[in-house]
Amino acid sequence: MSSPLIELIGATKRFPSGTGSVHTAVRDLNLTVQPGEFVAVVGPTGCGKSTTLSLVSGLQPASAGEVYVNGERVTSIPDGVGYMFQNDAVMPWRSVLDNVASGPRFRGVPKVEARETAADWVERVGLGGFERYYPHQLSGGMRKRVALAQTLVNKPRILLMDEPFSALDVQTRSLMQDELLRLWSGSEAAVIFVTHDLEEAIALADKVVVLTTSPATVKDVFEVGLPRPRKVEELRITEDFLRIYREVWESLRVEVEKARMKGAANVA
Repeated sequence: MSSPLIELIGATKRFPSGTGSVHTAVRDLNLTVQPGEFVAVVGPTGCGKSTTLSLVSGLQPASAGEVYVNGERVTSIPDGVGYMFQNDAVMPWRSVLDNVASGPRFRGVPKVEARETAADWVERVGLGGFERYYPHQLSGGMRKRVALAQTLVNKPRILLMDEPFSALDVQTRSLMQDELLRLWSGSEAAVIFVTHDLEEAIALADKVVVLTTSPATVKDVFEVGLPRPRKVEELRITEDFLRIYREVWESLRVEVEKARMKGAANVA
């Protein structure tokens, strides 16, 4: 086993609340991710899943504990991190090609080279022929393909994904899940994928991390162990998939119920 590419050791994040008190979003998180490993993170709504990504990305410093990327303590945004959000970050005034080329251009790549690399990635994500289209001319699924190309064109060592497909319809979401697996395969990029969808987590990941209700800490880590390559829709109906789903859901269900009871008590 190689050294972890990502390591959180007792990581805690606190925020000031609007009432003058302190809100603890996550506490004592311990998590490791190896190079080339796909890790899905699930937990109750509002438990701190996105905060976990912000600690790895360096967008938020840990209040306590330590976060390491490639053996170095995270004090700012590490090199080689790609971040894909729930809402895509495509620029409406730029064409598909120029949106994808923007990352290399920001990194100082000459315009011609950046556009050549972008054109390759536009083709890879299935948008060949749409290079000159603008975001308002694209469907939701096509915009997600642009966002995926924007992220992968920079060849990230770490891919952080915060519910990137949650706004898509069921059929398009399944297609994008397959596309992600195809493009990620063999890249050696480590992925942390936050989702509310347990089926999505199991279908994509090598292991599924279950977080507790807020403030989140790691409750369980489940090795998925399903063979790759995977076709998401075919995988969902297999006995092995259903067995893993039941096992993980037993752990997650308890935390979802706790969060529901806490929410009801706050309303009351």
